[in-house]
Amino acid sequence: MKYYSTNGQASPASLEEAVIGGLAGDRGLYMPERIPALDPAVIRSLKDKSFHEIADLVAQAFFGEDMERDALTAIVQDALSFDTPVVPVSDSVYSLELFHGPTLAFKDVGARFMARMLGYFIRRRGIDREVNVLVATSGDTGSAVANGFLGIPHIRVFVLYPAGKVSPIQECQFTTLGQNITALEIDGTFDDCQALVKAAFADDDLNRHMQLTSANSINVARFLPQSFYYFHAWAQLDRLGRAGNLTVCVPSGNFGNLTAGLFAQRMGLPVRHFIAANNRNDVFLEYLQTGLYTPRPSVETLASAMDVGHPSNFARILDLYGHDHAVVRQHISGCRYTDEQIAATVREVCHTHRYLLDPHGACGYQALVDRGLQPGETGLFLETAHPAKFKETVDRITGIPVEIPQKLRAFMQGKKQSVPLGKDFEGFKSYLSTLGLQTNK
Repeated sequence: MKYYSTNGQASPASLEEAVIGGLAGDRGLYMPERIPALDPAVIRSLKDKSFHEIADLVAQAFFGEDMERDALTAIVQDALSFDTPVVPVSDSVYSLELFHGPTLAFKDVGARFMARMLGYFIRRRGIDREVNVLVATSGDTGSAVANGFLGIPHIRVFVLYPAGKVSPIQECQFTTLGQNITALEIDGTFDDCQALVKAAFADDDLNRHMQLTSANSINVARFLPQSFYYFHAWAQLDRLGRAGNLTVCVPSGNFGNLTAGLFAQRMGLPVRHFIAANNRNDVFLEYLQTGLYTPRPSVETLASAMDVGHPSNFARILDLYGHDHAVVRQHISGCRYTDEQIAATVREVCHTHRYLLDPHGACGYQALVDRGLQPGETGLFLETAHPAKFKETVDRITGIPVEIPQKLRAFMQGKKQSVPLGKDFEGFKSYLSTLGLQTNK
């Protein structure tokens, strides 16, 4: 299958080229030339399959033309060594718990899958110099990518994160690893980090010295695998007899997670409607309401992983629906929650339903409640990270200390290693160029 650019000015690429390159030559995001549809009978049979079997089925539909079947199956088996269970919160609202992976966040799925796929293509192409992965993070992406790529030969990872704007536990997960992982502490916001990554890809001189790619959701190998757990969630609800009239709410920052869900729907997954839940960074909600997209600097909130003022995957959503605002509104609605509303939801759900939300999941849950689910309708929200990753915030809201899982405790024992940099591109370029020249000597 070929992949085209959302900007429409680059030549179509193979899967291998799209994964290794990250962005298209015209700085657009890659999109598959077609989205394979699964037979309805296959969809109905999902309730009898395991997560691995479901993920392999979807992966083969997307990537099977471009990879050996056994190699792709092995990647699925290796990447997805954990479950994503559906858990009831109230009578009609369920949580899809995506925090059972190594870093306790939903991005473990895409990050681990991409790491193994990129390693596969590096070996197949016989690349003899390091591939440098640049990733901007507002929290969970950095930890998931750093741990997913840790120790993989011929790959070096640079995690750019905004100084003082990720939770302490999240920071531990990508600043204490060493080996082939370098944390770059940027004096700015997530949008500044993302702008540096995009500018690096656009710089011809830098690209002559270094092989660059991205592990943000702009990379097709990062965001497409996230469609796996939508199918798995539907299968679990189908076993319960609750999948027939399904609304899915996705806490949204850079919109890769929501885009993966929209792809699953296009493949035939019978989701009735999607809701994009925002915090105060609500440029997508504004687009839904007005038809105008106006990126702006992000603001800091309790739901820090959603603090994105210029979501990259907005381009893919527009492309998916032919840039038709009315069609986008048919498939997706939006909402916005303040810090005060987020805190109130975490507190109320904890004390009423005995379920502990993280600030991002709180946006997803509350959106379903505010929607007013009708009898026979099921709401599913994505609980994207374990509450302990935001321990100080959640403890303060609920008054009940969150127990820190052992997986997180292990990260907290490590020594922080980071490189402080400003948000100017020339300083970032100089740092990378020096490393590139040293590597090529």
